[in-house]
Amino acid sequence: MSALKSWTGGALLLLALAGGLRAEVTVSQSNDPTEVAAEGLASVLMQERTGLGAVPAARITAITTPPRAKAGSSALPEEITADWLASQPTPNGDEQFQCLTDAIYHEARGEPVEGQVAVAEVVLNRVDDPRFPHSVCGVVRERGGGSCQFSWTCDGRSNRVSDGSAYDLAGRIARAMLDGAPRDLTDGATYFHTTGVRPGWSRRFERTAMIGAHLFYRSPVMTASN
Repeated sequence: MSALKSWTGGALLLLALAGGLRAEVTVSQSNDPTEVAAEGLASVLMQERTGLGAVPAARITAITTPPRAKAGSSALPEEITADWLASQPTPNGDEQFQCLTDAIYHEARGEPVEGQVAVAEVVLNRVDDPRFPHSVCGVVRERGGGSCQFSWTCDGRSNRVSDGSAYDLAGRIARAMLDGAPRDLTDGATYFHTTGVRPGWSRRFERTAMIGAHLFYRSPVMTASN
């Protein structure tokens, strides 16, 4: 009997995941599985088998196959560290990857890894915010009110890469962030500035973090009382 009950539990779990079981199954109202009537067990097993037969083979394969890591990268850690970044393959990507790499390099190459990741978070948080352009390059190159959102894009200075090692690190961070690394450092920030200045706009926003030489902000949360 124990073997039959074990098979029953496994089949029920698979059917619940697959969404394929529609047959009515009568079980005891007790939390004790031994209360299931023995005479009804054969009927239960038959209904489960019928339900399994109705689930497409492709669906069963999909729910029983573990997800694959993205090609060319290891599983993403909960925290991006210098050691983990150094262990990754040489980064590459499309125009969006290039724009994020450039933003990290020009805005935060003098910061530790945490500070560079934080800047990447701001860019990607803006991409997800409907008030900003919906691409990394759009966010980085955005202009408004006669100025640029990221000053290095229009300050008239050369954007030539002078530090290859720093640029490689920025690229590794960009690759990890675009691949879905956690954004846990800035609590949803969409703005930042260096600690050496205090722009007027910062008074209208909620400060979320201070990381390295940067302060991070997000728009205030609106409530019914605001």
